[in-house]
Amino acid sequence: MAGKAELIGIARKARSRAPMESLDRVDVTTDLGVDGDYRGKLRRRQVTILAEEDWHAACTELGQNDIAWTERRANLLVRGITLPRTKGSRLSISNVVFEITGETDPCNRMDDVAMGLQDALMPDWRGGVTCRVIEGGTIAIGDPVGENS
Repeated sequence: MAGKAELIGIARKARSRAPMESLDRVDVTTDLGVDGDYRGKLRRRQVTILAEEDWHAACTELGQNDIAWTERRANLLVRGITLPRTKGSRLSISNVVFEITGETDPCNRMDDVAMGLQDALMPDWRGGVTCRVIEGGTIAIGDPVGENS
C-alpha cells in the first residue's frame, strides 16, 4: 500500500465490558501485553490490532461511517498496511514485535453497536488480528508499522 504505515490509535480496558481508554503512548510487554489492559495475561490474545481500512470497509457496508474504532474494542489501530492473515506472521510497531495468533472474531456485542456490524466484520479478517508480544517496548501514536519476516 502506498504511503507510510503507522499506528493511529491506542486503547485499553481495565476489565471485561469496561469503557475503552484512549492513550497517546503505552508500554507493551511480553508478560502483560498493553500496560493496563485486562486481556494482556492471555498468551494467545494479549493484544488485538485493527486496520483502519478494514474498519471503514465494514462501517461503509452498513452506511454508518461515524462509528468510533474503539467500539471494536481493539487495542491498536493501524493505517496503511494490510494486516497479515496468517498465524505466526510477525508485525512490528516501532521496536515492539507482535506474532499473529489468529483472527479477532467479531462477537454479537458488535450488533449492539450497530445492527449488522458483526457480519460486516466477518469477511477477510476485517475484525482484526489477535497477537502475542515477542519483543516489548513503548509505542506511541505515529509510530511506523511494518511486517517482519
